[in-house]
Formats: sequence, structure tokens, C-alpha cells
Amino acid sequence: MLKIKAVIAEDDFRVADIHEKFLKAFDEIEVVGKAVNAKKTLRILEQKKPDLLLLDVYMPDQLGTELLPEIRQKSPNVDIIMITAATEKEQLEKALHYGVENYLIKPVEMKRFNQVIREYLKKVQLLKSKQEIDQDFVDLILKKGDVLPETNEVPALPKGVDEITLTKVIEVLHASDISLSAEQVSGQIGASRTTARRYLEYLISVKRCKAEVVYGVVGRPERRYYKIN
Repeated sequence: MLKIKAVIAEDDFRVADIHEKFLKAFDEIEVVGKAVNAKKTLRILEQKKPDLLLLDVYMPDQLGTELLPEIRQKSPNVDIIMITAATEKEQLEKALHYGVENYLIKPVEMKRFNQVIREYLKKVQLLKSKQEIDQDFVDLILKKGDVLPETNEVPALPKGVDEITLTKVIEVLHASDISLSAEQVSGQIGASRTTARRYLEYLISVKRCKAEVVYGVVGRPERRYYKIN
């Protein structure tokens, strides 16, 4: 199971406790430290080497955005989500310049907080799911469109269809120059034939792939799937 080590940098211990409580709702995340100022934030980052940092802007000894260059130098791989009461545009611009994952304005509602964390976890899972990438994958990671057909609204995935497995199925179809059976797809994504068929039929429903019936010399006709160019 995916496991993310998180650190909370927040000078108000009550707010830090609330954010920690929010994070505990996610089995994939473990809070390994909390810091009340910039100095302690850097020390915890060095000691704990977390994957994720929730960073406030207004801390007593240094602005969180002023801390970003040093964080990027000493902990270049840590992902950062800013959670702050700062509403100055320059703070946002600086945060974006240093590649923060998201920027939340206090007070943060739990629903919005959870949405941001779910999006972050989904991104991490997708990045861990493959070694080679294509443009669909890049667009999905950077939220520049979607792996599904272009429409005015992105349809919500139905129950039993998750985005990671769906992406794998699409990749398998795009990598093949011939139509594939559900059994062939299942072997490549490491899932059952029933699961593969469910995803393939969903892709047909959203007009992302088509199916053909192939008749062999003996046995029942076989349903095979191929991408839509």
C-alpha cells in the first residue's frame, strides 16, 4: 500500500491539530512531525525526510514562502501544499514558482482539504504506476485535459471503475496495433478478465474504444477491442 510521510508546519497548534486529524482519515498518510516555526520546519525535514509538507506562510521567524528556496535546495523531492491566511497575490506567485502542489486559503473546510489530498494521492499513485509515459498520461498528471473524450463536462467515473486501472487499460489499447481480447488486456494490466471487460465496455460507452466480433475456426466468436484514433 502507498505510504506517505507528512509534516505539518503551522504556528497555531490548534490549526495543526485539525490538519493532523484531517490527514488521519487517509490510511496512506502518516504524520511524522509538526513544526511551529521555520527553523524547526527545516530541522524536521532533514530528520524525517517526509514526502509531503503542509506549509503555512505566516510563521513567527520567517515567511513560509521565503523558506521555499531553502526547502527546494535541501529537500528537493518533498511535495508542498501551502495552507495559509495569506491573500496577497505575490505570495501565491512565489509559491507557484517553487512548484507547490496546491494553495489553500484559511479557513479550510474539511471537504475541500480532503479533495486536495485525494487529488495529491491519485497523482502519486499514477506516477508510481508506470515507468514510461505518453501525452495522455502527462495531461492527466498536469490536469491538461483528461484521458476520457473531450466534452463540456468530464463524466464522473461509475462505481467499480477507478482512474488508475482505467489509465492502464487505455495505455494497453494504445500500445497495440491489433484488436485485443479482454483476456489479453487482463494479462497486461494484472487483473481478472472480468475486470478488464468491465473497463473495456466502459471505454466503449464513452466512445474511447470500439469492439469487433471475431469468428474463429472452432469455438464461440470472440469479442475484441481496439482504440479509436
